[in-house]
Amino acid sequence: MSAKGRPEREHAPPRDAANEVSVGAHITVAAPAKVNLFLHVTGRRGDGYHEIESLFALVDLADSISLTPRADGVIEREGDVAGVPEDADLAMRAARALKDAAGVPSGVTISVQKRIPMGAGLGGGSSDAASVLLALNRLWKLDWTRTRLATLGRTLGADVPFFIGGGNALARGTGDALTPVTMPGSWIALVQPRAHVRTADVFAAPDLTRDTPSAKIDVFSEGYGHNDLAGVTVARFPPVADALAALRSRATQARMTGSGACVFAAFATEREAQDALSALTLPAEKFVTRTLTRHPLAGFAR
Repeated sequence: MSAKGRPEREHAPPRDAANEVSVGAHITVAAPAKVNLFLHVTGRRGDGYHEIESLFALVDLADSISLTPRADGVIEREGDVAGVPEDADLAMRAARALKDAAGVPSGVTISVQKRIPMGAGLGGGSSDAASVLLALNRLWKLDWTRTRLATLGRTLGADVPFFIGGGNALARGTGDALTPVTMPGSWIALVQPRAHVRTADVFAAPDLTRDTPSAKIDVFSEGYGHNDLAGVTVARFPPVADALAALRSRATQARMTGSGACVFAAFATEREAQDALSALTLPAEKFVTRTLTRHPLAGFAR
């Protein structure tokens, strides 16, 4: 299975943004996006949660998060995140959860520069939460293990443990039973149509396929699987259907990531990915990105 990452030039983050880490009076870190190379819904539990099987790949399209320590114990957001009130901001919720769990007297001011589109299925909010937990683990000198941080992260969102994990992974269960995987890299063309998809609404849809058989092995061929959520999303969001059809005219293996709205296709070279996006005329944000082998904050927890 392959994957890789970087936005088209007019949307591009600074070079090597996914490896951005600066430390001084404050710390600035990256929160990379992910794509689901496939996503199968294998069942539904009695508590209403869904069982899934998905291959998560980190990409170098990333939010940038600055954290400045403060002595007054206050957890504060600097600036606004469009459409996200502070009490719903996963970055803020992560900081407050870690402060309470660790009994830390210190506070922090957090500023998030969003580059990952919201409502896209790219995991931006969960990644922000994970990077905040990892950064504060270092900033507050907690020395929490990755496992301990992931346990806390699970209370914030099902994808947060993946971003804390440090690398690409096969996810099972509700998405938090993770098996590390290695995979060849590739360039990925991402198309974000003008739609914002709520994951909870897609999983609640009565027409969602919930009985895809589980794979018996952890090695997958190029183009393996599909996305069980795509049928629900494209039926309800015509811009997603249009984007998927347009990208499939350039790459037959194009598919949706997460619950959408973003669709993507993998290519062997950056030029091929750029050419595919250049041929698309539909209204959408377009990114060329590449996969990462390790999370940029992998060294922030043991």
